[in-house]
Amino acid sequence: MTWLDGWWAYVFIAIAGWLATDVWRWLGVLAGERLREESEALNWVRAVATALVAAVIAKLVLYPTGVLAQSPLWLRLGAVVLGAIAFFLARQKPAIGIATAIATLAAGLWWLGF
Repeated sequence: MTWLDGWWAYVFIAIAGWLATDVWRWLGVLAGERLREESEALNWVRAVATALVAAVIAKLVLYPTGVLAQSPLWLRLGAVVLGAIAFFLARQKPAIGIATAIATLAAGLWWLGF
């Protein structure tokens, strides 16, 4: 059996994936044009988005999978702390914070022999 035999499954996945996400994106664009920058609704959306990102990061640090699960907790926490410090010292540039955290984690794993 080749992928051509089941091509309809790929089309279904593409359409279902598009419908599940793209409709909400367009609704967000339409609703976002009517929101004021300092509105309570937009503040709530920002708070929820920030909380979701923080939860994902906490899950990755505290309950990792794969090779990261073999690394010590102090190294993962140290990478997050150094990344946060770099983020604020670089005038809140996310790329600097992320790069610092990744470099710290990579250097720590190398030093530990992973």
